[in-house]
Amino acid sequence: MILTAITPTRNFNTLYIILDSLFIVFLIGLLIWKKRYVTLLWSLAGGILYFIVDFGYFYLLSKSRTITINNVEANSLMTALVLLWMSLSYGITNFAYIWLCLKKDKDLKYWLLLIVGWWLVCPVIATLGGEASIKTYRTTGAYHGFMALILVVGYLLLIMRDLNTIKEKRSPILTLNLIGISVQFAWEFALLLHGIRPFNEASIMTLLVDSLIETNLGMPYIYLIFCFVHKRINDDLTLVSEKKE
Repeated sequence: MILTAITPTRNFNTLYIILDSLFIVFLIGLLIWKKRYVTLLWSLAGGILYFIVDFGYFYLLSKSRTITINNVEANSLMTALVLLWMSLSYGITNFAYIWLCLKKDKDLKYWLLLIVGWWLVCPVIATLGGEASIKTYRTTGAYHGFMALILVVGYLLLIMRDLNTIKEKRSPILTLNLIGISVQFAWEFALLLHGIRPFNEASIMTLLVDSLIETNLGMPYIYLIFCFVHKRINDDLTLVSEKKE
């Protein structure tokens, strides 16, 4: 009953979208400049995946996603455009955050400061754009149980794998949880702190449940993909064997 009451909501204005879009372009440029090509490709894939899930499943199939502009429900095209921005924004930043943490990037503290700092600062600057006229919300009762199942299955598979593997090659399960929970918590907290996510009786539960499940559910699978890629290709797209030579 508690989970079905959770309805994640965001209120923002056009300036917020513009500023955030410029930041994403800047972040992509920075990744290219620093030759974090694999991180960039992974991040773009994350943005596309988020869009497929948000628009394809939440909006088209489950009908759980709604967007209003000036209190009028947006049509499919406008909804797709807003969700494309949201998906690329959080998909790119989330997946970059995760990949850079997994690879223990030598400049990790700067990347995380840049991403999390932006989540905290952007809403403040966006207040210069006036009242929040765009609202997006989705109900969660239809899928949170399924998402929790994906999370449990993923971590069970990792545990079973680790029990059949020597200690040196076991997965860092606690670290994976920390990364998966922290990335979602950071931007959920920023949304709540600045009123983009309205504070109500379900706010804290939304923050906790979303942080524990929504990004964390993918961490076991992301980790296995990371291990496969990282053993073979460096972040600048050179082969690992070439780098050693």
